Amino acid sequence: MQPVISSLSALEILDSRGNPTVRVLCLMDNGIQVSSSVPSGASTGEHEAVELRDGDKKRYNGQGVLQAVANVNTIIAPALTGFNPAHQTEIDRLLIDLDGTPNKARLGANAILGVSMAVAKAAAAVSGFPLYAYLGGPAASRLPVPMMNIINGGKHADNSVDFQEFMVMPIGAPSFAEALRYGTETFHALKKILRQKGYATSVGDEGGFAPNLQSNDEACELIVDAIAAAGYRPGQDLAIALDPAASSFFAGGAYHLDKSGQGTKSSAEMTQFYGQWLGTYPIISIEDGLAENDWPGFADHTAALGGMSQIVGDDLFVTNTKFIARGIAEQSANSVLIKLNQIGTVTESIDAIKLCRQAGWNYVISHRSGETEDTFMADFAVAMGGGQIKTGSACRSERIAKYNRLLEIERELGKAAVFTNPLAKS
Repeated sequence: MQPVISSLSALEILDSRGNPTVRVLCLMDNGIQVSSSVPSGASTGEHEAVELRDGDKKRYNGQGVLQAVANVNTIIAPALTGFNPAHQTEIDRLLIDLDGTPNKARLGANAILGVSMAVAKAAAAVSGFPLYAYLGGPAASRLPVPMMNIINGGKHADNSVDFQEFMVMPIGAPSFAEALRYGTETFHALKKILRQKGYATSVGDEGGFAPNLQSNDEACELIVDAIAAAGYRPGQDLAIALDPAASSFFAGGAYHLDKSGQGTKSSAEMTQFYGQWLGTYPIISIEDGLAENDWPGFADHTAALGGMSQIVGDDLFVTNTKFIARGIAEQSANSVLIKLNQIGTVTESIDAIKLCRQAGWNYVISHRSGETEDTFMADFAVAMGGGQIKTGSACRSERIAKYNRLLEIERELGKAAVFTNPLAKS
């Protein structure tokens, strides 16, 4: 007889920004217990599933999640007691039906995702397989190339940089362990350069440095210098990936680079701006280069730049198959950022990835700026085999936890481990 869920319960914990989030504990009738913790984003798309917050200004400035916790304990738990956790799709559909809204606003995507992740972990524990092998099958063996955030701007830092994330991708490394070393050494080289220039070396939400630079361009220049200073070749050993998060500086039909003082630009001018950068710096990926509702702009953006760079949609798609299908039809991008808490269940996240695969698009498994020590997404990245992960910089333990888990997985896989550049020209 297969073990079944004996009880589910939730509690309010803190994320990496000191804001409340949800942790779910799943107890099986054979004594196995697992837990999952839900991340939270700061730069959120307007079409994301709803993260339920209490709104009581007397508790955590209104950010409490006691209602989401109560929804797990009083509504979801009774409905799932006795279920075999291996029935992930059935359970996730039941969660969606229990909520009954198009965006999970009743129970909260934070409550629903916490349960969905815990159920997957429980099923993996019962099966005796690691989570990545349980979710991805016995052939799951591809380690992701990390997009390591080393300079923060936008909503993630109080500085003069408009663009939210400047990342390095160790595309020339022979293994994940070496990729982590390449990126970490570049991170430390950048710190030395910033100190030499008199810039601050404090970090933003995702662990990247947050200096007050003279321009957005200077961020790229500093990263190129850091790659070289670490003893690597820009564009060959490590390349640059961008996440401007353009919705954060879009208003009134235009893009306002106010933090850096680099002026106001139209959609076409932003694409031209990025095109100039592609010709100057070793950039291989641009995420959310335009605003989340600028669909015509994204189509032109991808037509102009998609042959030179990966064009990733995050706020544009919010891990939602409806928006991804539209993007495929309109050729709005060539890659999708996958964030479990944008859509709210493990099954829906996998469905989004299936759609990317069918279209021949890339996909990137991503953290959020408000993270926890939960390493679910590291296993998920290997399970899904897309070869790319965004989980922050080479500092802050909630980010490092994911990297360390990937090191464990690579060691477990041994000679079966695969590590290749997903953006290499064929």
